[in-house]
Amino acid sequence: MTQRIFSFLLLLMSLAVWSQPASQKEKLEQRKAQILREIQEKQNQLESVQSKEKTVAGVLKVQTEKIQLKQKLINTTEKQTKLLNNDMYINQININRLKKELVTLKEDYAEMILKSYKSRSEQSRAMFLLSSQNFLQAYKRAQYMKQYASYRKIQGEEIQAKSIELETYNQKIGVQKKEKEKLIEENEKERRELEREKIAQQELQRAIKKDKKQIVAEIKKKQQETRNIDNQIQKLLRAAIAAANKKTASAVAKANPKTTTAAETKATETSTKIVLTSEGQLIANNFRANKGKLPWPVEKGFVSLPYGDQPHPIYKTLIVHNSGVEITTDQGANARAVFGGEVISVMVLSPVNKAVMIQHGDYFTVYQNLSSVSVNKGDKVSTKQNIGRIRTNGDTGKTVLKFTLSQNTTYNNPASWLFNM
Repeated sequence: MTQRIFSFLLLLMSLAVWSQPASQKEKLEQRKAQILREIQEKQNQLESVQSKEKTVAGVLKVQTEKIQLKQKLINTTEKQTKLLNNDMYINQININRLKKELVTLKEDYAEMILKSYKSRSEQSRAMFLLSSQNFLQAYKRAQYMKQYASYRKIQGEEIQAKSIELETYNQKIGVQKKEKEKLIEENEKERRELEREKIAQQELQRAIKKDKKQIVAEIKKKQQETRNIDNQIQKLLRAAIAAANKKTASAVAKANPKTTTAAETKATETSTKIVLTSEGQLIANNFRANKGKLPWPVEKGFVSLPYGDQPHPIYKTLIVHNSGVEITTDQGANARAVFGGEVISVMVLSPVNKAVMIQHGDYFTVYQNLSSVSVNKGDKVSTKQNIGRIRTNGDTGKTVLKFTLSQNTTYNNPASWLFNM
């Protein structure tokens, strides 16, 4: 009885291990495929930048991102190996259990065959029946002989079934061992490539440090351009809020001329927070309810510069600021609205940089670095609607969208709003 309970518990463990890791294995395979795609994209970018670069700074940035992806790939493969080891451990437990059960069954069966051999003659069987004291005893002895023969057959079949099951587990663990060897080989290959990438990166770092003064000046210049653009957008945000509040204040004053003072109207118009109508409040609530579930502002791509302040990859004392996220995508890609709203501004930030600002209640999303725009001020847009073509930089060959999200004039980290970022 104890052995049956133990066998049943092992069976449950096996089912649990095989059912749960199946989804984990699938997720790891999907993640691995995604990382490999991103590595290939980085390789394509690296080749493109190497052919067009004006400085080695662009190459170094892509090289660093590629090294990070290689490390992620190695980590994912290690997780796959660990998961496979767990499966193999459970399978080995089952193999050991089956071997023990087979030994016991074969010993019992051998003993049974021996007893059967000693009493194998038809005469001894007949004598066994004829020596019965009465008919009832003879009937019971006949039934016993019949059950004994049946039990022998069942024991033989059970031994055969256990042998087949053992062979199945042996084949399964053989396949898993080959899969494990393949994963280990892949990991070693990736580690060797990672070392080569790091050596290449070190060479780039030595080259880039030779021209440190010029590069630092270029970075500071770009950062200043970014701050100027942020200031332009902040002014446009405040102007949009003031215009919306003025419109709301005018409507309230017209509806309640006796209870609305001039001071109240002026305070509303100069506020840095938008005064929402009931319709605007509903839109803002819907937008907030979708936090973490909003679609990306591009159909596909990856984050090449995250939100906030971070040290430059080479010059750690130089802080790079980003008020949103930069997403690198394919050449010719379109920017798309992450939520329904109203276009309140189409901006020309520079001769080659256009931007679109969309209002969602008291939330605002801005899509920068567009070469062309397909919407106009006042248009109502829907989720995932294309709003413009993203510009491809002629020097680097990169197609990068800068996306910002704010509540009134306060920037939020888009990573906490967009799905799976």
